[in-house]
Formats: sequence, structure tokens, C-alpha cells
Amino acid sequence: MIESSSEEPLPVRVVSESIGEYVGRLGPVWVEGEVAEITRRPGSQMAFMRLKDTSVDMSLQVTCHKSILEAIDPLPENARIVAYAKVNWYAVRGTLSLMAREIRQVGLGELLARLEQLKNLLAAEGLFASERKRELPFLPRKIGLICGRASAAEKDVVENVERRWPGMPFEIREVAVQGSTAVIEVSRALIELDAIDDVDVIIVTRGGGSFEDLLPFSDESLIRLVASLTTPIVSAIGHEQDAPLLDLVADLRASTPTDAAKRVVPSLIEEREHILQLSNRLEKRMFSIIELEISRLSALLSRPVIKEPLTIVNNKAEEIKVLCSDGRKALSSRLREEKIEVREIKARIAALSPLSTLKRGYAVVQKKGKVLLDAKDVALSERLDVVLSKGEIAVEVVTAQRSKKSKEK
Repeated sequence: MIESSSEEPLPVRVVSESIGEYVGRLGPVWVEGEVAEITRRPGSQMAFMRLKDTSVDMSLQVTCHKSILEAIDPLPENARIVAYAKVNWYAVRGTLSLMAREIRQVGLGELLARLEQLKNLLAAEGLFASERKRELPFLPRKIGLICGRASAAEKDVVENVERRWPGMPFEIREVAVQGSTAVIEVSRALIELDAIDDVDVIIVTRGGGSFEDLLPFSDESLIRLVASLTTPIVSAIGHEQDAPLLDLVADLRASTPTDAAKRVVPSLIEEREHILQLSNRLEKRMFSIIELEISRLSALLSRPVIKEPLTIVNNKAEEIKVLCSDGRKALSSRLREEKIEVREIKARIAALSPLSTLKRGYAVVQKKGKVLLDAKDVALSERLDVVLSKGEIAVEVVTAQRSKKSKEK
């Protein structure tokens, strides 16, 4: 690029010619996209179209000779093609375009092969694994719905949800569900709904269509976006036999829009019936338990100890009276016997007591508190104490003489 400054700016033509020189050095490339706005001007040998990227909102103008289009005629809009083209810069208008030298329509077989390759890649990354799928809430606070504008799929979902659970609120985003802008619009709607706190589940739905119509729902960027969301996603694309990759990454796959409605909310009528059944079962169970307890209580009340408790008390009281009477008699008899025995023992003890000897006229002589047994143990004029049966006397020894029997001993 030629040097420039604010004092010496470059004219537009110079800049445009410089861009043209740079672009002219670029070689031809193979490019893939979706065809839109094909224009064939009468009297011109050239045809014009826009080639769109299905993942982002971006397109390039393509020019080609009519014979190239006639070779693959008919080429409908929204068809996917690969083109071998040279980049051209039109300096006068300042526009960039592709001059196509060859155009090939992408066949169904090739699309299927690419789709299978993408499917295997995403599966290897774990995006379809069952353990990463989130459970749907039993009863969502609000349902997010992504569908075509004024589509039958939207009507089916809303009507069936209303029929099953009246008053369920929706957050609806109507978007393009086929064509070049479908991926962009669906992705934007997913991001918006995922950010709403009370949207507990999101349904992505559309009716049936051709394989090409459903291709946006197998787009890699869309699949990766769905895998990154926090809100559970329900895929209800096409009919039972249709299987876009969105079905595999979604947390739940519904065969039709109507099926999606049935899977997302419970039936109020069925839940009421279920609650009624549970209530009846609980009531029967409670009555059964009450009857069993009443039966047990009746059995307890029929027992004598409960039915006539005073009879048992009275019987026991009578037994106690008899036992007390017998006890008193036995105690009296034993006391009499013990008294007799005590008297006998007392008599024997009395007979052996020194006092009984004293009563018979004998006396006990003591010297300084000790019983005196031998006459030789006293001296003349010594004072002694004599214990009688009744009282004591003091005596003085006049004579002390041992008896003959004592001497012999």
C-alpha cells in the first residue's frame, strides 16, 4: 500500500486500484454456501447470485456464465453448492465478488456423509452422552418455545399444553426454521430464553420438511450451543422418521410438536385422578388401621383386669385379710412358746446364780472387792466385807482357821 498521511491523503481511486492489485494476486478458491437471489438478465450471458454462509449472517456476490448454471439446471434457491471461483474487485463501484468458473450442487449423499462425520465427531466429544442430559421439571414455571412464524407447530404445542395444563405461561420466539438465517435466529432465541430465570424448559420445534429444510438443525455451531445451555432442551423437529443432530444433543427428543407438549407438562385431569386415587387409598388404609386398633382395644377391654378391676382388688384384699389373720395367730402362738422357753431358761439361770445361794442363807466374803476363798489369805484384825442375800456387813477377823477338808486339799 502506498504511504499516506493526513497532509498527503490518497485519492479513492488510488486506494481502490491498490485493493484491486492485491485481490488480483489471490488465486481461485473452492467455496461452499447456500444459493440465494439468482438473477438472469435478458440479453446478458452472465448470471448473478448471492452465496450465504448458513452459520453466520454473511454472504458474497457471485457472478458466473449462464452456461455454468444451465449445466446444473434447475438450481433452486437455498440449494447448497460448492463453487470454484476467483475473487474480483470492481474498482469503480468498490465491491468484491466471486467469478465462478465451476459450480457443483452438493448432493444428498455427500451431505449425509458430512453429517455422519460431524455426528461421529460430536459423539466422540461426549455431546450426545446420556449422563450429561438434564431431567425435565415435573411442572415448569414457564415454557420457552422456538418455532416458525405463525406455524402449525406453534399452534400444536400451545393448544396441547393448554389442554393438559390450563394457564401455563409461554415465552415464544418466532424465527426462521429453514434457509440461511435459521441457524442464526434459532441460536439467538436459545440464548435469550436460556437467560430468563423462570423459563424451566425450552422446546425447539417445526413441522416436517425435506432433508435440506432440516439441515439447520444439524449445524455444528447450533449443536454446540445447545450442549452449553443450562436450561433443558426438548427437540421436536419434523416427523418420527426425521433425525437431525439436535435430537441427539437435546435433553429430550419428541417425535412431533404434539408429543413435545405431552412430554413437557403433566395432564391436570390425570394428576387430579391420581391424587383422588391416592386419597381413596389413604382413606381406606386409615380406616383399616382404625378398625384394627378398635379391635385390639375391644380385646383389651374384655379382659377381667380391665373390665372389672375392683373384683380382682377385692379378691386380693380378702386373701390379704386371711394371710394377716393367719400371721397374727402364728405370731401369737410363737410368742407363747417363746415366753415359756424364756421362763424356763430364766429359772435355770436363777438356779445357777450366786444370788440364789445367798437366798438360802449363805454369804459371800470379800476382801477388798475380791471373793475370799481361803482362811489363810486373811490376817487377824483385818476388815472383811460379807455380802448377804439382802445387804452387806463389815466384820473384823478375830480368828482364822482352815477346816480339816480344806487342809487335806
